[in-house]
Amino acid sequence: MQRLLLVMAVAFLIAAGLIAYLTFVAIRDFVTSWELTSLPGITIRQGESPSSGGGAVSDLHTPLQPVGGPTPQPWDGASRVSVLIMGLDYRDWLTGEGAPRTDTMILLTLDPLARTAGILSIPRDLWVNIPGFQYGRINTAYSLGEAYKYPDGGGPGLAMATVEELLGVPIDYYALIDFNAFIRFIDEIGGIKVNIQEPIVVDPLGDNNTKKLKPGVQVLPGDLALAYARTRKTEGGDFDRAQRQQQVIMAIRDRVLSLNMLPTLISKAPILYQELSSGVRTNLTLEQAIKLAWLAQQIPDDKIKRGVIGPPEQVLLVKSPQGDDVLKPITDKIRLLRDEIFFDQQYLSPAAASMSPIDLVKAEAPRVTVLNGTTTPGLAARTMEYLQSQGIPATAGNADQLYTNTTLYDYTGKVYTLKYLMDLMKISPERLFSRYDPTSQVDVVVILGADWANNNPMP
Repeated sequence: MQRLLLVMAVAFLIAAGLIAYLTFVAIRDFVTSWELTSLPGITIRQGESPSSGGGAVSDLHTPLQPVGGPTPQPWDGASRVSVLIMGLDYRDWLTGEGAPRTDTMILLTLDPLARTAGILSIPRDLWVNIPGFQYGRINTAYSLGEAYKYPDGGGPGLAMATVEELLGVPIDYYALIDFNAFIRFIDEIGGIKVNIQEPIVVDPLGDNNTKKLKPGVQVLPGDLALAYARTRKTEGGDFDRAQRQQQVIMAIRDRVLSLNMLPTLISKAPILYQELSSGVRTNLTLEQAIKLAWLAQQIPDDKIKRGVIGPPEQVLLVKSPQGDDVLKPITDKIRLLRDEIFFDQQYLSPAAASMSPIDLVKAEAPRVTVLNGTTTPGLAARTMEYLQSQGIPATAGNADQLYTNTTLYDYTGKVYTLKYLMDLMKISPERLFSRYDPTSQVDVVVILGADWANNNPMP
């Protein structure tokens, strides 16, 4: 039964991005109080596996993933968490092109402390470094990882590593869903309500079934919802498409959150399990899925920030070495967008808002190194002592060159620490650079410039 719950929770997380705890708990409470012995085609009792009919059930910490996938990381339920959502087009297998590419890549983040969430869409034609495979379109990272058996988690592992390098943030989990599972899920919840802004031509899976959708609010079944989310035949191409995908995510969330969906989802739980389990892959465990679901339902729509990496701010339209049209990332601009979506300070929860900035920093337990990039002797040591007096652990050293402006290098995403230092030291956002490295022995490096030497608040 726990495996059934896991599939349900993961399917919701993938399809809706931010699933409601209300639905999950209703199903959980329902199935844990009933042995489900009379449902056609499936017999599930407490302690039995749905697939085997009698074997040991997967425990709370077992991920729904094939052997060799990325190992699920521990999560305390309080730290910021991120999930890379990927939609796969398995038709690549059928056409002989090998492992499927990712048709959709969306990074979700949830902050339990601030009670906020972020949704960032990543265009599939982004020309990036794929670790171990040089440069290529970001949508090929998954297929390369599968084809060449990437040692740290196969396709999902390489996709996660590629996005981590691009954005400079750690990714905790992944979730994959194929087109058919997505369609089936939408149909099982009775379609989704979407406000279509202008006439749009969509092409559902299959031959000779192109349709034109009219403007206005309408309910889309699974095949049309997928086609609407996937079409690129608009003026904005992939970037319009990313906006529609986020619109569909929020529409699914709204549908699932509605109270009248609970009886439907409960009654169809065995069907959803059977239909979706083969089309869903993730390294989330049941325990982690429950925690995420609990958190997600507490985040209102106005605290879910959304963004799309696109031109002209974050990418340039260029040609690849092979002459194909691709998108060259403007890394620093992409990371500014990342910070707007993931780390906006105006959305602090009441609990976080009641904490002082320095208390938020102390909660992150940062490791800070201060380097002297000026000709002022002892400036790094004095600054280190000043930060220590504020309660920030720090060490000191010398930079390898002179700096005019004080600069921050972020290695692990300690957002409250970064904000505190930027405010305290009057550091411009343009002087914050991400150098994500999960093995780094330091979280933040502060390189002192002449501006700090000439004007600082230290006694």
